[in-house]
Amino acid sequence: MYAWPCAVVLAQYLWFHRRSLPGKTILEIGAGVSLPGIVAAKCGAEVTLSDSAELPHCLEICQQSCQMNDLPQVRVLGLTWGHLSLDLLALPPQDIILAADVFFEPEDFEDILTTVYFLMQKNPKVQLWSTYQVRSADWSLEALIYKWDMKCVHIPLVSFDADKEDIAESALPGRHTVEMLVISFAKDSL
Repeated sequence: MYAWPCAVVLAQYLWFHRRSLPGKTILEIGAGVSLPGIVAAKCGAEVTLSDSAELPHCLEICQQSCQMNDLPQVRVLGLTWGHLSLDLLALPPQDIILAADVFFEPEDFEDILTTVYFLMQKNPKVQLWSTYQVRSADWSLEALIYKWDMKCVHIPLVSFDADKEDIAESALPGRHTVEMLVISFAKDSL
């Protein structure tokens, strides 16, 4: 478990937008070491961290990140993408969903978007703020985003000072190609 390059870029995006975060309800999915969620919580957001319910070690890492950063108010939940659970059903409407490098394995893409779609039903104005590392030109979210009635806006890294090989004195993201997306419901009238 370590901070992936995408987590550093998403944390930079959160820091760039830190003045809009206090009071926001934020869920980080696939949190791992939870860098983006920790930054959001430190900026005043009400944060819930989640990782797979099937990987208790990952949930322990989320808890440890909260303890090391003196954030006892941050909740940690086991949420498995594509599965309905009591914890998922009990989640209040979210303002923002964070996802750093969850679009890693193409066979998980639809399960991730299914979970996000469910959360969008609770709050149609919720946005998924996601970073991903470009690994293959053959992998695309476009068809699935269309299928689930969502839209996607590509955010240029230069617009939030994340277009460098080092961010916040970190060697990450290095030379990795990282993209930033904001995904929401396609229908603006919802």
